[in-house]
Amino acid sequence: MPEGDTIFRTARTLNRALAGKPVTGFRSTYPLLTRFHDDNPLTGRTIESVESRGKWVLIHFSGAATLVTHMLMNGSWHIYRPGERWQRPSSTARIVLESPDFVAVAFDVPLAEMHSARSLARDRRIPQPAGDLLNTTFDTDAAIERILAEPSEELGNVLLRQRVLAGIGNVFKSEACFAVGLNPFRKIGTLSRDQIAAVVAVAQKQLASNVLEDSPDTIVTYRGVGRRTTNQANPSANLWVYNRTGQPCRNCGALIQARKQGPDARFTFWCPRCQPMPGEEMIAG
Repeated sequence: MPEGDTIFRTARTLNRALAGKPVTGFRSTYPLLTRFHDDNPLTGRTIESVESRGKWVLIHFSGAATLVTHMLMNGSWHIYRPGERWQRPSSTARIVLESPDFVAVAFDVPLAEMHSARSLARDRRIPQPAGDLLNTTFDTDAAIERILAEPSEELGNVLLRQRVLAGIGNVFKSEACFAVGLNPFRKIGTLSRDQIAAVVAVAQKQLASNVLEDSPDTIVTYRGVGRRTTNQANPSANLWVYNRTGQPCRNCGALIQARKQGPDARFTFWCPRCQPMPGEEMIAG
């Protein structure tokens, strides 16, 4: 599933291509979107801006209408010039949004809705800007308080809850916990406020480092540039623990472990020596 950094890059590219442009065409395979367009045409409106909130992309139109999409596992937005050949089959296009200069296509996007400003504010699934680690208005203290409010839950589980901390997925969950030396299976109630603050700060830094770019004018949808948390240029050394089960820890040499965690049974990766549970320090050492 795309994480906050991927969604941020997607929204940034869509915004550069579409913001301030009139809608010249719109179609969708989703009946509710088609019905909205029939009753309240998007054609002729202006695309005011595109933003990301955690794992959601929000396209704001004039007239207080917002198209909200979530990629889940396989969805993606692409940008093309008019007439340019698409890289995915047209049969997988769920939304096509046309402007004079670019065509935005949502392929295999499984969740798409139209919102008014009021319904968007009421929808608890969609994070507020201050809850998004990559938003300039991110409220660190409020995020720490939301984590502290889950004392009986495991750290790794809480980090994945988008209403608590928007933008973290399975990769950054494991990587942030490793970077601060905390076992992802520890209960929140066993952690100090300073430890939680450290996790939040590292997660924010890791996500931010993966949305940097060489050119501020790029109009190319993100297509898989390797994610890094280790600051190593070598693609084979780009992550500390994620998806490295049985391989030596880059810090201490112990073998990386993995275990399913949470109601969705997502795999969590950690180093037993660098991230011991309380009381295991001597054993791990």
